[in-house]
Amino acid sequence: MKWFGVFLEARLSPFQYLNMSMVETRRQFASDNNSGICPEVLEAIRRFNSGHVVAYGSDEITAKTQRYFRELFETDCVTYFVFNGTAANSLAIGSFCSSHHSVLCHRFSHVESDECNAPGFLNQGLRVVPIDGTNGRIDPSNLQQILRGGRLVHASQPRVLSLTNSTELGTLYRPDAIAELAEIAKKNHLAVHVDGARFANGVASADCTPAELTWKVGVDVLVFGGTKNGLGFGEAVVFFDKNAAADFLYRMKQSGQLASKMRFLAAQWIGLLLDDKWLRYAQHSNAMAERLASQLSRVETIKILFPREANAVFAKIPEPVVAKLYERGWRFYTDVGPGGGARLMCSWDTTEEDVDSFAKDILSLPQ
Repeated sequence: MKWFGVFLEARLSPFQYLNMSMVETRRQFASDNNSGICPEVLEAIRRFNSGHVVAYGSDEITAKTQRYFRELFETDCVTYFVFNGTAANSLAIGSFCSSHHSVLCHRFSHVESDECNAPGFLNQGLRVVPIDGTNGRIDPSNLQQILRGGRLVHASQPRVLSLTNSTELGTLYRPDAIAELAEIAKKNHLAVHVDGARFANGVASADCTPAELTWKVGVDVLVFGGTKNGLGFGEAVVFFDKNAAADFLYRMKQSGQLASKMRFLAAQWIGLLLDDKWLRYAQHSNAMAERLASQLSRVETIKILFPREANAVFAKIPEPVVAKLYERGWRFYTDVGPGGGARLMCSWDTTEEDVDSFAKDILSLPQ
């Protein structure tokens, strides 16, 4: 009880009130980062674990995975594998930039609000410029306004437009929306980067091909997230502009992202890409989020804050209800994005029973 009081005095997250000796195994709605590794990925790691293999990505397993990406995107793209999304975004963006450049992104993007200025740290001098837009999407008119009236040598020059798909507010850029923004970017000599930490969920929601959501509408580089969709670790950086990828291995090495045992980063993707498991898991987590949103929308005291277009539900839940849910062992965040609502994330392993149990507990509480 003494430590519990200390935590309360420090005003820490409810997640930190847990007994640190406990192992939390219950499926939650806090983050799709919290889920385990899907069975196909575990099997791929086991299958490619035997024997000695050339290090640093010069192996057949990595080459095979890169071929899978070319097939998936229907083009001769160049793919690299790094440990995490923050580095992936920062290095991908930096591939197009010099020290006097800036990257334009939504003000609620991960690049702006959750990466501790890693783009500026890993690419010295690079500036991040936030842009507004409803529901987590950049508004084309706001982008055009930012690009007007530049101060030339007196200001950082825009070089990259960064889009998050699906967005940090659980919404989606569909192909026509990306095409419109990319056209503005290209006219102003900007490259287009997509933070696709939940790209699989975006593809599943848009009901289109990966190619139709990327290079066919003007995307130059994509960070294809795997960690939130069944991988244990690692993201793929997919260059559609091959010229920009020329020095990427050097960037990986200097930033500590060039894995010596690269085969294990690559092998995970083989497990996820075979038989379209990546897409099926994304479709499933999207469906669980839709089920959750549907049930919450029937509660008069709860307001759904943003359109449910991927695997996230943002809802304004009365604070006393939130407190009671925490007491019952549920874990979710209430400080992500605008509106002061709860962010409820569904994962590849979320079940209908998980959703129904959470909704049942809400309905059982005084509103």
